Amino acid sequence: MTQDEIIRMATAAGFNVTSERATKGFCGFAALVAAHEREACAKVCEEVSWYDRHEAAAAIRARGEK
Repeated sequence: MTQDEIIRMATAAGFNVTSERATKGFCGFAALVAAHEREACAKVCEEVSWYDRHEAAAAIRARGEK
């Protein structure tokens, strides 16, 4: 994600991101969340058949439904 995308999402969520400190904080938080989600997605992929990319994609998308 770019910094602009992070700021747009934070603003859309109702946060006031007007200072450099707030921007750095949100970007740092977004990096931590992204790293956590990548690892969770990697674990999902490890649990499905290695050759079935559609199964893996469906399992990853289903994470958002929990």
